[in-house]
Amino acid sequence: MQKKILLILALFIASLTNAQVVTSKKEAIKKGIYEKPSEKVSQQPALAVNTPQKNISKPVVQKPAAKPVAKKKKIVIDDSGDEDLIVDGSDNYLTTQMINNAMTFLGVNYRGGGTTVAGMDCSGMVTAVFNIFGLKLPRSSHEMAKVGEKLRQDEIKKGDLVFFRTLGGGISHVGMVVDIIGDEIKFIHSSTQKGVIISSTKEPYYQRTFVQANRVIM
Repeated sequence: MQKKILLILALFIASLTNAQVVTSKKEAIKKGIYEKPSEKVSQQPALAVNTPQKNISKPVVQKPAAKPVAKKKKIVIDDSGDEDLIVDGSDNYLTTQMINNAMTFLGVNYRGGGTTVAGMDCSGMVTAVFNIFGLKLPRSSHEMAKVGEKLRQDEIKKGDLVFFRTLGGGISHVGMVVDIIGDEIKFIHSSTQKGVIISSTKEPYYQRTFVQANRVIM
């Protein structure tokens, strides 16, 4: 009986020895229970990670709409409404426009030495008209009479200058011809009494004081 008890104790002690925890690689190799870790690499394909892409495209900048280019307007002078002046086919364009501009001064007061709508004398009115078109004339009627081509009375046309001797000496007055009716010459000028008006060589005063006519616009 005693032998059986000793045998049981020996087996119990042996089982306790085999159940000890293995704490090192050497000990595991010694006990014959060491296994190498698996060297197999997972054959599963790597999964691609879908990261949201940033929108790197540049914002579309709208260019301001181009401003429409204004077309240059042609200036057309309409003479159809002018009842005081009858223009026929023999009148050249420059002459017609100069007469039209002279007519705009009708009613301007007389002022000695003046050349504006605030007041003008006879040579000042003629000078003002010619200046509009970049044409220069002497300032006095006496000097104007020396410019251009001197005409016979039957050669006078619209736009010509007519000169008068109103002070009893040399030429002292000038006007611009605006119309011719037969042997009557109508001219625009600035008179000392009435300012800028249209007169006629048929009037006794101007018929008596008329001296000559010159053509400055060729």
